Amino acid sequence: MKKQVVCTLTAALAVTSLSALAANPFVDVPSDSWAYKSVVELADAGIIQGVDGQYFQGHRNITRYEAAEMVAKAMAHMDKASVEQRALINKLADEYADELNNLGVRVTNLENRVGNTRVFGDAFVRYRYQNGNKKNDNSWDTRFRIRAQGQVNDRTKVTAGVSTGFRPFASNKAASDEGNNPYMDLAKVDYNFGSKNWELSVGRNDVYRIGRDAYGLQYFDALDGAELRYHNDNLAITTGYGKFKDGKKPGVDTVKPISDAHSDHFSTDGLKTGYGEIDVFFGGGKAARSEAGIYYNRLHQSNHSSGEDYFAKYIAGYFARGNYGKWSALANYEHIGFNAGVKNVDGQDYGDAWMGKLQYGNASFAAPGSWDTWLEYLDLDDGSFLGGNPFTWRFSSDMDNQRSWGIGVDYIVAKNLKFSVMQSFASQAKTGSQDPHEMTRIHFQMLF
Repeated sequence: MKKQVVCTLTAALAVTSLSALAANPFVDVPSDSWAYKSVVELADAGIIQGVDGQYFQGHRNITRYEAAEMVAKAMAHMDKASVEQRALINKLADEYADELNNLGVRVTNLENRVGNTRVFGDAFVRYRYQNGNKKNDNSWDTRFRIRAQGQVNDRTKVTAGVSTGFRPFASNKAASDEGNNPYMDLAKVDYNFGSKNWELSVGRNDVYRIGRDAYGLQYFDALDGAELRYHNDNLAITTGYGKFKDGKKPGVDTVKPISDAHSDHFSTDGLKTGYGEIDVFFGGGKAARSEAGIYYNRLHQSNHSSGEDYFAKYIAGYFARGNYGKWSALANYEHIGFNAGVKNVDGQDYGDAWMGKLQYGNASFAAPGSWDTWLEYLDLDDGSFLGGNPFTWRFSSDMDNQRSWGIGVDYIVAKNLKFSVMQSFASQAKTGSQDPHEMTRIHFQMLF
């Protein structure tokens, strides 16, 4: 849909608030035109440039991308606008949100509007299959989440959310008997200290993964805690402390650390963590922006029936992510130290994890028809995976003591609807004679 250029320009003019009139930069705008003053002020404010730097071409229709570019420039002047003028700019930002996102512009002025409340969520349906895995009886399952976010003031934002967790289709139990009823998985307050560089988050986050932008091998349930973050265009420093949402794995009578085989006996019951991460950003432009980082976590468990500090881990990692146009690559290493006296199947009191991923394309929910495809490689020592449910797509019971490849495709069927297919191959056990079975996964994710 095209709109007359003067309509959008007039709306954008609300934020210029100029007191003096600059010289007319366009040869095709006569001084006696009704739009002369508005055009000159907008040009002087940098919101419009015209065509070839000389012509305004006021009688032609503009594209939505041209209108979005002007809205983005108008949003940069929001601090000069009145309440009524901001409302007008926010309305325009709503209208052109998809174009702004595709142009790489976050509508932060709209998101941070005082009194603004958003309700959003997602629905997730997945199919998972692995020969010999008992979870295949419930190969199909689904999850539903809903979130609400409100802007208290220009520094404070509140977010809350409820999740059903994943529910198997095959279950014949009543919802009240499933043991997986909806629960509040998200309840936090985010505060910035005037400067956008410092941010504090306090409350419950729905998920926690070790290494904010890393591969995401270590994943845990909701974390109650606090996190302080400093960031600028080239550097981000994050530190935090918290306790995981209690939840022993079914069938586990005692809290146990890494066994001599797998981490299946691990529980987040009473588990606490202190962590820190440093990220460095480099490269030219958003399309070619790359990142390198290092992170450290100390996991500690002190509620074992013996009364001892029975479970403690030390995790350090490094990752590098490179973006080159439509290509992106990730390399990630983690070193996990075990408790004194705890050994893996190789007799070591530590485990190493190597992960790599190469991706082409970008499946954006806002762009129907967009897609990506990726290839990954894992080299995981026994005991190198700790989380109960990985951030990755594989079964958690098969996430260590192996070398494995994986391949996948993501496709945006329609706006806010993504279809994904994933398959492992060439999987081999690092220790022992029984290789892990290959894993297949298909899922749909819908945003609203």
